[in-house]
Amino acid sequence: MGAPAAQVRLTSLSPGAGCACKLPLARLEGLFASLGPVLPPASGDLLVGAAEGDDAAVLRLDDERALVLTTDFFTPIVDDPYDWGRIAAANALSDVYAMGGRPLMAVNLAAWPGDDLPVRTLAEVMRGGADTASAAGCAVVGGHTVSDPVPKYGMAVVGLAHPGRLLAIDRATAGCRLVLTKALGTGVVSTGLKRDAADPETVAAAVASMTALNADASEAALAAGVRAATDVTGFGLLGHLHRMLRASGLAAEVRAEAVPLLPGALDLAAAGLVPGGTRANMAHLSAFVTVEPGVPRELAVLLHDAQTSGGLLLAVPDDPGPLIADLRERGQPAALVGHVTEGEAGRITVV
Repeated sequence: MGAPAAQVRLTSLSPGAGCACKLPLARLEGLFASLGPVLPPASGDLLVGAAEGDDAAVLRLDDERALVLTTDFFTPIVDDPYDWGRIAAANALSDVYAMGGRPLMAVNLAAWPGDDLPVRTLAEVMRGGADTASAAGCAVVGGHTVSDPVPKYGMAVVGLAHPGRLLAIDRATAGCRLVLTKALGTGVVSTGLKRDAADPETVAAAVASMTALNADASEAALAAGVRAATDVTGFGLLGHLHRMLRASGLAAEVRAEAVPLLPGALDLAAAGLVPGGTRANMAHLSAFVTVEPGVPRELAVLLHDAQTSGGLLLAVPDDPGPLIADLRERGQPAALVGHVTEGEAGRITVV
């Protein structure tokens, strides 16, 4: 018999502390290069496909409607099964918001060690996912579960967007201001939790951030005329910005001290509680990112930190002040963190 749900420490079952097990950026880029014509660029009614490297695929239905399709799932990053479900659902729904869409329906994706963990724990995970989806106005209509020694949970999501008002990763232009809508640090906090080094207040702040939907951020971005966006997840702020810049053929400058951070994250990074995904991001991006000497090392680490259910990174073509004010009124810790420049595609300077 499995242990009661309250006695299960889910993070101990996840390989890689504080890591949602996303394929490292270098390997992902190698995978897409190997696939070649299997993933052709978007054309016709396929407005966004895999070849664009965006957050979701988009298929135009007519002049007013386009379907948005995405999926995401990962191993436990918190011990509470209900919170894990909430975080995983918010993370999956985020890809729809990052495209300027709204989620319509979802199906659960789960892998579960049935001989080692009680099914009622999985039920708690799915209840958390369903509650978050419900808050987003998204129906959960089924799913698929397989046996696996490492538990995993997430969702495949279908959303709806206007084909003429999409947010996309390749639409940044020189002069755009970069606005980040959530604080960074979920990777180091999750690692700290697994190693008993994160206090309850720090963990609670991270969970609150990871379970917060990006619906308001997406809505505010569209109202402000934003056309280029991505959500910040496993590749970290600099990794996702790098992908946006490469897709747009531009460079950028990031002001490190302007980036919002979760409570306790800086101390955890300084203590070396850095997940494997973050270290992989730092190694891969070293060829594309220049960090000025005055930037503290622990702050530079957090700019690479592998996030789970992070915020949106928006490239704002006009004065970002009204958008930031709108986001903050909606409870988002939004901040102006840099700007897009002409230069080598994908190059980032951190000052």
